[in-house]
Amino acid sequence: MKAVTFGEIMLRLSPCGFRRMAQADCFEAVYGGAEANVAVSLAQFGCESMFVTKLPANGLAKACKANLQKWGVDTSKIVFGGDRLGVYYMEKGASQRPSNVIYDRAGSAFALSDEKDYDFEKILDGADWFHFTGITAALGDKVAKAAYEACKAAKKKGITVSCDLNYRSKLWTKEKAAAVMAPFLELTDVCIANESQAEEVFSIGSELPEGAERSQETAEKLFKKFHFKVLAFTERRTINANRNKIFGLIYDGKEFAHSREYTMDMIDRVGGGDAFAAGMIYALSQKYPLSDAIGFAVAASALKHSIEGDFNLVTVDEVQRLVRGGENGRVQR
Repeated sequence: MKAVTFGEIMLRLSPCGFRRMAQADCFEAVYGGAEANVAVSLAQFGCESMFVTKLPANGLAKACKANLQKWGVDTSKIVFGGDRLGVYYMEKGASQRPSNVIYDRAGSAFALSDEKDYDFEKILDGADWFHFTGITAALGDKVAKAAYEACKAAKKKGITVSCDLNYRSKLWTKEKAAAVMAPFLELTDVCIANESQAEEVFSIGSELPEGAERSQETAEKLFKKFHFKVLAFTERRTINANRNKIFGLIYDGKEFAHSREYTMDMIDRVGGGDAFAAGMIYALSQKYPLSDAIGFAVAASALKHSIEGDFNLVTVDEVQRLVRGGENGRVQR
């Protein structure tokens, strides 16, 4: 399976350990971004995985590209130009203090790119799957138009299109998100979202008490609005900044399937949703039954929370081992 993802990759800078920004005298540097995270994860699953973006022609971007290549991602369609690589700062939370993200991405090479930078007819040659997120559409009208042209090109070629709604209130309002994302979702085969995003962005919700029935009702309403082939919800219950519970559901218009619930003591929360997306893409591309697909995707996400950085560096065998119940953390000898 060949997958193409399109979006922004950024330099992530974090104070060492659990220090606050005000305490930092040095920062740990990694690279990451929603669609890049999905591309890396799919490469670890053995897929042919291509990431498309625009980077400035400087040494920092060269290092970023090399980092993607190290994890097996095809970077041959990355274009160069513009002045800067986007940056975000990540302050890790602990206990009752939440994590915090500060974006410094305005005016990045990717955010200022447009459809003329990308020849999606050629980029998508031979692809089976195209993936993007609402984060890309949130970065500006020009890059949103480029993403929309990519979706149209993919549909023309019969390529499966997946979208992670990924609403970020620090990037745009829910009203703007609803107006921009609705046309995208009409071209989407596989949508990845959660209950709160459906309510925030599209005012789709349920009066039922919190639980499986409410999630199903919300998913069914969102599904009917846009007529996806598959809709997958991730759900998270926050105990504190270090401990969360995650689970998921999937719906194809005929039946629902639910995953088991995982309780995680988290090393790094960032990229958990992207790990779920990659797990879902892989499982559906391999024709897993719905119950197995949601189980694989949630297990992949659970494992990501144990790994530093944005990328989910686990294999199919490791995910399947967790699905089968191998979760005791004992040393593998």
